[in-house]
Amino acid sequence: MLAQLERARERILEQYTVPDELTVVLHDTAAELVLSNPLLPPLWAVTARPARRYLTGWAGINELHVLSPKALRERATSVSGSFEMLALAPVTQYAKRVVLGANRELQAARLPARSLAELRWAWLIDGTARWLAGESDYSRRVVGQYLRSGHRPRFPPSAHDAPLLAPILIAMIAEQEGAATVARLAGRLHSNGAQAALRGVLSGERLLTIENDWRARLRGLAEVR
Repeated sequence: MLAQLERARERILEQYTVPDELTVVLHDTAAELVLSNPLLPPLWAVTARPARRYLTGWAGINELHVLSPKALRERATSVSGSFEMLALAPVTQYAKRVVLGANRELQAARLPARSLAELRWAWLIDGTARWLAGESDYSRRVVGQYLRSGHRPRFPPSAHDAPLLAPILIAMIAEQEGAATVARLAGRLHSNGAQAALRGVLSGERLLTIENDWRARLRGLAEVR
């Protein structure tokens, strides 16, 4: 796990300033994780059940709290990619700490205001962290199974869908506009909301193209079995 985090640090350092030192706290059960942060149950409650199993930790200023490797293995389903996504949980929390540190509004916020902001902007904060961690490389079948329920997501995704659908959106922005555009997007919580944040880094035409491409990719994933 430490080697995994070190490799992630070297890669993420290309676009972001990373913290000098963090303590990683491993929890053997979800109950232990909740004791470390009582705000987790409300977050789980607003998240779709299939996505909830991928909420496996939280990032503090000086600490990362995440389920232990054994607990992560036990949460995995038989769907291809589920185990690989969960195995990246420590890197996801590390990347989230980096994103939180790079965002000027979140740097100034105090609890519980910061937690509410993280929930409102889950598509951006969580989505960017999971993309940086590499979860979107393994999520095709997991997302496809989720989407076959007929659910039509919002753009950008709500907190309900963010753990599964937001990384795909962020990956698409990176593919089409570059990683530097993602870094600019993640660096500010626009006072006028998500659409204003996206228009701040994308023209109206590009934004519409990315939304259409994202929805087309989701439809394609829904057909993957």
